[in-house]
Amino acid sequence: MQEASATTQMRMAAGVSGHLDAMMATEYAVGRCAESLGQSGSADLAVVFLSGHHVGHAAEIAALVRKKLDAKALIGCSAEAVVGGEMELENAPGVSVFAAHLPGVRVQTFATEELPIEREQASVEASRLAEVAGITSDHRATILLADPFSVPLNTMLPMLARARREVVGGEDDRSEEPSFRRAVPILGGMASAASKPGQNTMLIDDRVLRSGGVGLSLSGRVRVDVLVSQGCMAIGPTMVITGVKGQLVTSLGGRPAFEVLQEVLDSLPIAVRERLSKGLFIGRAVSAHKDRFGRDDFLIRNVVGVEKTSKSVAVADLLRVGQTVQFHVRDAQTASEDLGLLLDAQQLYEPPAGVLLFTCNGRGTRLFDKPHHDAAAICRAFAPTPGEIAAKLGQAIPAPAHPVPLAGFFCAGEIGPVGNEVFVHGQTACAAIFRPR
Repeated sequence: MQEASATTQMRMAAGVSGHLDAMMATEYAVGRCAESLGQSGSADLAVVFLSGHHVGHAAEIAALVRKKLDAKALIGCSAEAVVGGEMELENAPGVSVFAAHLPGVRVQTFATEELPIEREQASVEASRLAEVAGITSDHRATILLADPFSVPLNTMLPMLARARREVVGGEDDRSEEPSFRRAVPILGGMASAASKPGQNTMLIDDRVLRSGGVGLSLSGRVRVDVLVSQGCMAIGPTMVITGVKGQLVTSLGGRPAFEVLQEVLDSLPIAVRERLSKGLFIGRAVSAHKDRFGRDDFLIRNVVGVEKTSKSVAVADLLRVGQTVQFHVRDAQTASEDLGLLLDAQQLYEPPAGVLLFTCNGRGTRLFDKPHHDAAAICRAFAPTPGEIAAKLGQAIPAPAHPVPLAGFFCAGEIGPVGNEVFVHGQTACAAIFRPR
C-alpha cells in the first residue's frame, strides 16, 4: 500500500495511441500523460489497456509506463478495443493509459488469487477479505479487471460488497453525498481480447498474468462517483413473480407469464415495438422495500425465449417468487438517452478530474450508427462551457486547457453496482468519475 503526499493538488491524465508498433504507441500515450501531469510529480497509479495486437509486448508496455511515469501502482488488461479521450479504437491496435497524482490517497493493488475466496465457499471473514482488497473505513472505490474464463465473479462480487458494507459502515458520509453517489463503488470490466482461456493478459505492478484478475482500491482524499447506464426503457407495469421453475418464470401476478408478456407487447406503440428487434429484457428490482421504481432500481437480464406449452418466459437469470420485475427494451436510441440522462445528473456537480470507462463490446458500432458514442458523450458532458454561453449565464468560467482525461476499454462484461449490490452486466456503460474530496 502507498499513500501520496498531501502537499499538492490531485491531477489526472490520459493518453491513447493506435500505432501499429506497441512500444511507439505506449511512448506516445505515456508522453501525453506526463505532459498533462506536469509539475505534479510522479504518478501514484497508472491503469493500462492494450488491444490484442499488443499482448505479446504486455510486460514491456507495463515496464515503460512505470518507468516513464514513475508509477507506484499499476493495473491493466487486454481488450478487444481501447478507449481514450473521445476515441474508441475498434478493430484496431491501441494502447490507452490513465495516470493519476493523488495527494492524500492510499492506493492498494491486489490480484484476485490473493483474495480468501473459493468457488464453493460462501462465507469468508469480511475483515480478512477487506484487508487483502485494500478496503478500509475511508474506502472510496475498488477498480476490478478480470479474466472471464477464470474468475468466479458471481461469488466474489457479493462478498466484496458485503465486506465493504461491514468495514465502511452504513452511513459512509452520506450527509454530504447526493443519493446517486451512494452505490457501492466497486466497478470495472472483464478482459475481452481472447475467446479462449489463457489468452487474455492482466497487469499488476511488475507482473503479467494470463488468468485471474487484478484490482486496486482507493481510500482517503478522493471522491469516486459511479455511473451505470444499462441503456433500457421500461415497458408495461411492474409485476410480482408468483411462479418460477429454474430459469422459467411461470406466472406473474397469479397469471401465466406468457399471457402477461403478450398483453404488454400488444399495448406498445408501433415505434416501441420496432425496438424489440434488438431483443427483449426483464428488469429485476434489487430492493423489495420500494413502492416506486426508477431506472436505477433494476438489474437487467435477457429474456431468452418463451415456452408456449407451459406459458412460461425463459430468463437469463435465476429469479425467485416474490421478486418485482418489469419488462424492458433496449436499442441505440434508448441506450443513448439513458446515458445522457445519467450524465445530466453528474453535471450538477463540479467537473471531474478524470474518468475510467468500462463499456460493453456489444456497444460501439455494433449498437450505434456512429463510432465513439460513449466516450464522446462523456467528453461532451464535461466539456468547458463555451464563452458565449457562460456570458449569458452571467458567469466567468475559465476553460480548462484540456478536456476531461478519459481512458477505458470494451469489456466482455461490465462490473458495476445497482443499489447496494454489485453485478456483472451486459450491454452496459459503467464509469468511475473521479473528483477531489
